[in-house]
Amino acid sequence: HVRVTNSGGGYSRWRDLEVTRWSEDPTRDHWGQFCYVRDVDANQVWSVAYQPTQTTGSGYEAIFSAGRAEFRRRDDDLDTHVEIAVSPEDDVELRRVSFSNNGATRKVLELTSYAEVVLAAKGADAAHRAFSGLFVQTEISEGQNAILATRRARSASEKPPWMFHAMIPVAETTTAASFETDRGAFLGRAGSPACPQGIERATPGNSQGSVLAPCVAIRQKV
Repeated sequence: HVRVTNSGGGYSRWRDLEVTRWSEDPTRDHWGQFCYVRDVDANQVWSVAYQPTQTTGSGYEAIFSAGRAEFRRRDDDLDTHVEIAVSPEDDVELRRVSFSNNGATRKVLELTSYAEVVLAAKGADAAHRAFSGLFVQTEISEGQNAILATRRARSASEKPPWMFHAMIPVAETTTAASFETDRGAFLGRAGSPACPQGIERATPGNSQGSVLAPCVAIRQKV
């Protein structure tokens, strides 16, 4: 189950488990799964939807239809189209991002995904987020351009949930993907999803395992 707002915020759930973190706020909509775009040559950063960078460029449109959400925006000569859907056969959420360059200059883009991992019931996560995050472990699978995450079992009979977060480029890429699973390292000191310091770093830290605040972030240059 996926909830998406017109600004790009929202959450992902599987049965009674929160997959990604979201908190209801009557004045802000800054929680969810996001994707950042960075024009390498111009050193400009924006997000494929309004959140989390809160920019609309020269044009912005949110479209909702049966079983699908879409976002269209224009930033200078670059058009971005995002399609979000949930597979009816499998427990998979799909987000397709397409770009159209309407200018005469070739562009090199860096795409960076980001979401906070929960894998717990909403009440358990809301009661103590820091404690809940200590039981989440992450693993990088470079061959599949993916990050695996699971919650450590507290007993021998418990079957812990697993999730995967992958970025699959269609166009040819010149560099390998890089990864980050530590929220603090990605956002930086006193940072926020609106302006994460990890976007400006040459490469993410490729951290994995047990971290204080787990997240999934993948960067790919296209």
